[in-house]
Amino acid sequence: MKFIIIGKNIEVTEGLRSAVEDKIGKLEKYFTEETEVHVTLSVEKDRQKIEVTIPMKGNIIRSEQVSSDMYVSIDLVEEIIERQLKKYKKKLVDKKQTAAFLRQEFVEKDYMDDEEVKIIRTKKFDIKPMYPEDACVQMELLGHNFYVFCNAETDQVNVVYKRKGNTYGLIEPED
Repeated sequence: MKFIIIGKNIEVTEGLRSAVEDKIGKLEKYFTEETEVHVTLSVEKDRQKIEVTIPMKGNIIRSEQVSSDMYVSIDLVEEIIERQLKKYKKKLVDKKQTAAFLRQEFVEKDYMDDEEVKIIRTKKFDIKPMYPEDACVQMELLGHNFYVFCNAETDQVNVVYKRKGNTYGLIEPED
């Protein structure tokens, strides 16, 4: 695995680099040697955050963990990515181009599907055209973290969502 480690508001010391490479390096048993691992370490007030992104053809494996200690965040992110890999292995292998990034031993080994994705509730509702700002107000009124709506300007389905710092995001389909 090839590590690309950057720091935001933090110097990537040799100790941090070593901790990342040792801990995330445990995932090497799943990936081929040429797989790139993008790691971003950042500090905001008391929040020590690590973001790990592993691009694979057709898929991205990603996790982000926050704690008050960077080394704890590093431990957490490794566990999450390993769980994701085992959980979604079948789907990853079904897409043959993605399987090229995975070691053959991992592809051939069976793992228990302990956390299979299950949809337990379906909601249907009338989508009325509205502006993104109105959708944010509606989302707040409902007490939700996101809201699906038909954008009155584009006539396409969009999603508004809450971000950190009392801000909002808008998801629109590409043209």
